Amino acid sequence: MPATILVVDDSRTKRYLLVSWLTRAGFTVLEAENGAEALARVEVDRIDLVVLDVRLPDLSGYEVCEQIKARHPAMPVIHVSAHAVDVADRAQGLTRGADAYLTEPIEPEELIATTRAVLRYYQARKRAELLAERLLGLADTTVTVHAAPTFVRLLEAAAEGAAQIFKSPAAVIAETFDGDCLAGICAGPGATAAVVPWVVDDTGVPTGATVRVETPASWALVDWPADDSVTVAAAKLREDRAPLYVVVPTATQTARTPVLVQLAQAVAAAVEAQRSFDEEHRIAVTLQRSLLPRGLPTVAGLDLAVRYEPASAQTEVGGDFYELVMLDGHLLLAIGDVAGHSLHAATVMAELRHAVRAYAVEGHQPGEILHRVNELMRTLLPNEIATLCVLLLHPPTGHVRLASAGHLPPVLSKDGKVEFVQHSAPLLGVRAPRPADLEFVLPAGATLVFYTDGLIERRDATIDEGLAALAAVCATVDDDLERFCARLLVELAPPEIQDDVAVVVLRRR
Repeated sequence: MPATILVVDDSRTKRYLLVSWLTRAGFTVLEAENGAEALARVEVDRIDLVVLDVRLPDLSGYEVCEQIKARHPAMPVIHVSAHAVDVADRAQGLTRGADAYLTEPIEPEELIATTRAVLRYYQARKRAELLAERLLGLADTTVTVHAAPTFVRLLEAAAEGAAQIFKSPAAVIAETFDGDCLAGICAGPGATAAVVPWVVDDTGVPTGATVRVETPASWALVDWPADDSVTVAAAKLREDRAPLYVVVPTATQTARTPVLVQLAQAVAAAVEAQRSFDEEHRIAVTLQRSLLPRGLPTVAGLDLAVRYEPASAQTEVGGDFYELVMLDGHLLLAIGDVAGHSLHAATVMAELRHAVRAYAVEGHQPGEILHRVNELMRTLLPNEIATLCVLLLHPPTGHVRLASAGHLPPVLSKDGKVEFVQHSAPLLGVRAPRPADLEFVLPAGATLVFYTDGLIERRDATIDEGLAALAAVCATVDDDLERFCARLLVELAPPEIQDDVAVVVLRRR
C-alpha cells in the first residue's frame, strides 16, 4: 500500500506542483489550504507524512508542526518554504519538530528523495516500536500464564494476552492432562476470554515450532477479519505431547513472525508445567484417599461422623489424615497434619498413620504412641514436622486418655456449653519433654470435635478469631452428625479451600 502524504500550502500553484510530483512518484496525496484544515485532516485520515509550508494564513507552519507532533509523535513532517530560508529559520523548524527542511526552489528529485528517506526512518521506527510493544506484552503474558492456577485460566490468560499483543481476535488451543482439547478464545484487546471444546487434527505436526497460514474457516472459533487468512503457530515440546496452537489474523504478522512463535513456545511451556502439576496432584490425591479409612467402625453407645475436603484444584495436596478403629474394646481416634503441601507430604502422612496404628496395636497409650512416632520421625524423617492428636476411649464408661503433639485442641460440647480440651505439647519432630496423658470422662450426650487447621485458618482472620467462630458453631450440635459436619464446613471453611480439611466428630450417647 503506497504511503499517504498530506500537502499543506495556501498557494494553489505550489500545492499543485507538490501534489503532481508526489503523485507521479507513487504516493497517495491529500491536500489542505491552511493550518486548521491540516490539523483536522490528520485526526480523521490515515496520513503517513505531512509536507508543510512554513507560512500559512492562519497559523505558522512551526505551530502546526508542534501541534501535529503533540498529538501524533510518530508522524513525520517536512517543512518547505520560499521565504524562511536562512539558517535561523531552518534551525527553528527542526528544533520545533520538523524532520526535514527544504527551501525553494525545490527540485522534484530532492523532494521525492527526502520524502522517501524520512518515510524509511519512520517506518523503521514504527517497526521497532511495534516490536518493543509486542515483546513487552509477550513478557507480561508469559508471567501471567505461568502463574495461572488452573488449566482453564491458563488458556484464558493466553488468549487475552495474544489479543492484546496483536490487537486482534486470537485463539489458543491445547490439550489437558486428561486428553481433552480446549480452546481459549478472545474477540480482541480488552475483551474477556472464554474456553470452549475444540478438536484439532495434529497429524504431521513436528516437534518444535512451526508456522503456517490457513483459511479462517479451518479455525472458526471467533469472528476473524474479513478478507484475511489466519496464521497458526504450533509449538510441540515433546514427541508424546499434543501441540499447542496460537491463531491470529495474518495481517497482524511481520516477517518471520518472531513474537507469535515465542508466544506459542512460552504458553506451551506453561501448559507442560500445568500438566505435570495436574499429574502430581492426581497421584497425591489418589495416594491420600487410599490411605484414609474406607469406613467408620460401628461402636455401641457412640455416634461417629467424618468429613474430609481436599484443597481446591489449584493447590497441592496436603498431609492431613485421621484414623478411627476399635482395638481391644477401645476406640482409637487420631487426627494429624504433616507440614507442607505436596506428594512428599502425602507420603509422610502415610508413614505416620501406619506408625500410629502399629504402636496402638502393640497396646501403647496415647502419650507413648506419640513418643514412639516422634522418635521414628527424628530417626527416619529428620526434616519433617507434623501435628497429631491421639485419643483412646472406652465406650461403656466414657473414660478418655488423650495426648496431643502441637495439634489444635478438640472442642467439647454439651448442652450448649463449649470448651477446648487443651493439652499443650511439642510438635512431632522436636525433641522436648512431653506431658502426661490427659484423662477425663466424656459425659453421655457430650460431643468431641476434632479438626485440622484448614477448617479455621483464613487469610482475613487470626487463629483466635477462627477458634472463636468454631466454638460458636459447636454450641449447637445437630442430631445428625453428618449434617453437623457439613454445617461446620459451610459456616467456617472459606469458599475456596486453600488447605485440606479433616473433621472427626464423636458423640457418646
